[in-house]
Order: sequence, then structure tokens, then C-alpha cells
Amino acid sequence: MDSELKEEIPVHEEFILCGGVETQVLKCGPWTDLFNDQSVKRPKLLIFIIPGNPGFSAFYVPFAKALYSLTNRRFPVWTISHAGHALAPKDKKIRTTSEDSNAQEIKDIYGLNGQIEHKLAFLRTHVPKDMKLVLIGHSIGSYFTLQMLKRVPELLVIRAFLLFPTIERMSESPNGRIATPLLCWFRYVLYVTGYLLLKPCPEKIKSLLIRRCLQLMNLENEFSPLNVLEPFCLANAAYLGGQEMMEVVKRDDETIKEHLCKLTFYYGTIDPWCPKEYYEDIKKDFPEGDIRLCEKNIPHAFITHFNQEVANMIADSLKDDLSKM
Repeated sequence: MDSELKEEIPVHEEFILCGGVETQVLKCGPWTDLFNDQSVKRPKLLIFIIPGNPGFSAFYVPFAKALYSLTNRRFPVWTISHAGHALAPKDKKIRTTSEDSNAQEIKDIYGLNGQIEHKLAFLRTHVPKDMKLVLIGHSIGSYFTLQMLKRVPELLVIRAFLLFPTIERMSESPNGRIATPLLCWFRYVLYVTGYLLLKPCPEKIKSLLIRRCLQLMNLENEFSPLNVLEPFCLANAAYLGGQEMMEVVKRDDETIKEHLCKLTFYYGTIDPWCPKEYYEDIKKDFPEGDIRLCEKNIPHAFITHFNQEVANMIADSLKDDLSKM
């Protein structure tokens, strides 16, 4: 896709109060308020991206733009940050709705269960009930997606894509064996170290470091999260990661079986978070499912250099469904 074409695609940034926590939402396309839009031109479907951990929605902007263009700019593509992973700039207004759940209603909102309820709260307060959905979960976002289908089966989800899905045995994976002691046993050491190193650091230096790192990882865009090095956000990402290692153990076969017809799993061949054997196991248990193994050596963090390839796969898979809209 031509780079100039990507830049022409409108992306609207909002910070909203969701479950009592400020949350970044990036909306690709001209539609910014589906809930109150009663016009005949309102789209019938929303493509909703749920990120991995850390849950910085800005990292997924190039992917969202590619997907929006490949679906002929007919449907909005939105991505949401995880609760506590993005802070609004001081000059940015935070939108609230009268129906927003307060913080007490979502217990442990920065943890695994709270993050799932956080996404459901957003859909409940910002997306009409009659809106059809395509859910795209990446990494732990795949686990969230399955749980959302399980907890609210009345969601009008026509397809769900689980990309490089960390939905089982996370602590047993190659990366999990390294991350588990760090996130579960030495988490407070990481907190203190991060706070002591980053809190005194001048904002200009932090911004310079962040921009340089994002450039190297091919993640810089107009919404680059300059609070990536904010101790509060890093602590919440580590806290969520620790719960992932401890709680994402057994694959939820019951939910997979119930929703198998709308699920597409996309595993990597070089993924240290969900190795190839996890693909082989689920493929054996659900031979009739749409369970794919990437043949292009795309890494787990596909958003660094492979947005177009993954967007192409999803757009091709959606052609028949979207042609009926």
C-alpha cells in the first residue's frame, strides 16, 4: 500500500473515562460517535482491535490503517488501550458518559479480569447493541476476546481473529519461563528500579529516548505514546503480565467449541510466547476449526514490520462476510 495513501486515512484520538479509568481510543475512519449516530449512513459493523501487553493502542495505528483501506474504507476500525497503560496529556480533555461504570464496579481493573471487563464496559457504553462486530485480539488480547465471547454471548460478533494467541500455558512457553520469575517474584524490584530511574528523568530526554526507540522498532506515528516510560503505566503492564503468567494456563476448550465457527487462530512458527506445539495441539483437538500456521516467519510482535501482511490475511478472510453488509 502506498505510504501517502495511509497518511490520508483519518484517525481520531480520544481519551475517555471507561470503568473509572482514563483510556485511549483511536478511531480509524470518519465515524467518531457510533452510539449517537442515527443516520442511514452509519456503518453496520465495527472492527475492534484489542492489543497485547503492553496495551498501547498507538502501536496498532499502521495496522488499523492498512485494514481500513483493505476493507474499502467502509467500516470503522477502532483500537483501545488497556486500562492504566495510557495517560492523557495534560491539555487533553477526557470524555465521560452518563452510562460509564464507576471504578468500584470493575474490581482490580488493572489485572487480567479487570481488563476484560474494561473492554466490555467500553462496548456497552460506546457501541450500539445492534452493531455487528469483528474482534481482533493480539497476544493476550486473544485471551480477552475469548473471555468476552464467553461472558457476553449476545454480542453480535460475526468473526474473531486471534493473532499469535497467548491463551494457554503462558508460563511454560520459552519467553514465559524467563518472564515468570521477573514478573511474579521480582515485580516490586522492577517497580522501584523503574521509578528511581525514570521519575527524575526530564521529560525532554524521555521523549527523545522514546521517539528514537519507536523509530528503531518502526512504531513511530502521529499518536506515538510518549508516556511509554511512565512508571505508572509500566507498573500496570508488569502487574498484568504477572497475572497472565499465573492464570493463563488451561485452554478454554468449552468456549472455543461453542464459538468455533466464527474463530480464526493465527499462530507463528517463531513465536516464543506460543510455540508451534501449541498450534499442533489445538489443531489436533479442533481439526474442523480455522486454525492457521503462519508461513512467512512473522514474529509475535507483528506490529513492528508486518502490519500489511497480517491485515491482508484478515481482509481476505472477511471478504465473504463483508460483502453481505
